[in-house]
Amino acid sequence: MAGLSFQRSGQVRTDWSLEEVRALFELPFADLIFEAQQVHRREFKPNEVQVSTLLSIKTGACPEDCAYCPQSVRYDTGLEREALLDVETVLENARLARANGATRFCMGAAYRNPKRHQLAAVAEMIRGVRALGLETCATLGMLEPEQAEELKAAGLDYYNHNLDTSAGFYGKVITTRTYQDRLDTLQAVRDAGIKVCCGGILGMGETRADRAELLHTLATLPQHPDSVPINQLVQVAGTPLFGTAPLDPFDFVRTIAVARILMPRSHVRLSAGRSDMSDELQALCFLAGANSIFYGDRLLTTDNPAEDQDRRLFERLGMRPEAAPVPHIPGEAPMTANTRPESRSADSVELREQR
Repeated sequence: MAGLSFQRSGQVRTDWSLEEVRALFELPFADLIFEAQQVHRREFKPNEVQVSTLLSIKTGACPEDCAYCPQSVRYDTGLEREALLDVETVLENARLARANGATRFCMGAAYRNPKRHQLAAVAEMIRGVRALGLETCATLGMLEPEQAEELKAAGLDYYNHNLDTSAGFYGKVITTRTYQDRLDTLQAVRDAGIKVCCGGILGMGETRADRAELLHTLATLPQHPDSVPINQLVQVAGTPLFGTAPLDPFDFVRTIAVARILMPRSHVRLSAGRSDMSDELQALCFLAGANSIFYGDRLLTTDNPAEDQDRRLFERLGMRPEAAPVPHIPGEAPMTANTRPESRSADSVELREQR
């Protein structure tokens, strides 16, 4: 470990070399977890988990050919196509999510890129969800700069657009949009002042080198993504990746730990695939630095653990949901849930502890 530059001073780096990232993946498992835990405890409350809820607001009939996705029109997965939900239905789901403890509400639509009237409807949803006191997130496919600006004007907090995998492996999974298309959307989102949610999918047949390349790309973006979802492939019959050899669980945990070290102030989200994970594996992921989950029994079109199952796991581990971000007071620097403890006033820390 002597040759690796861990961020003991609290510095956030965007200049990681690929060799450094590969070296992290090769550390003995216990050493890697130890390093990730130190980073995690320096930047976050170690027993708090940010909770989001994800709703599919428009399901199926996507023209893309992503080999993992049951929503592609190219694959016969038995998925029923659904039109864009009406605003009130979305708000009913948002109210339920808030009642169940979610602080962020994410809306996903199976688009290649949204059309003008579709974007206008989503903007109305964003305004309504924000009025409920929830953070807002959307994933709608590719965006042009002016579309990102429109979503920002509606009050969108986060935009999710995953890279999915490494640039080298990407063409084996998707051919209908390029890796650069994805990077361009991320740039448009950043330029509009929207926070970026960006991660990938593990278990698609990629190698450890591919996983290292993916995290290297994320960690050397102009700004680290605010949220980094790490998904485990959910295999759906009818998709090309159905039947892919399962990923070694320890490789999944390693990826979580490396993401935590590389992007110390990002929320690392234990995302799709949790319904196939044991409580013990999820606990290892939290130990490795995961501190965000999706709450609710559905993730777009696939299963997710039920809320009561997550509550029981949190109780067993002595964990709790992260409090909603402190509202911004005009004239003061905004405070967010992952503001470093040493940068907060004593009063604000005490307030958080009493919640």
